[in-house]
Amino acid sequence: MDIKKKQDGRDNAKVDLNDPNEISYAAQEAGISSEKYKEYAKAAGTTGRSAIAKYIKDQTDVKTNSFNH
Repeated sequence: MDIKKKQDGRDNAKVDLNDPNEISYAAQEAGISSEKYKEYAKAAGTTGRSAIAKYIKDQTDVKTNSFNH
């Protein structure tokens, strides 16, 4: 569980997938909907922000590249 009063780097490194505000913020940063962000996070198998961002980038690159061929 995320402790809101605890302010250190660990809190910024992960997304609490049970907190709609955190999901909304992370999704906005990624430029996708909150629902899609949760789907990507679950598919990535992690709550780490950087890992989810990489997974999203990889997925969107795959979709973009498939249209180019």
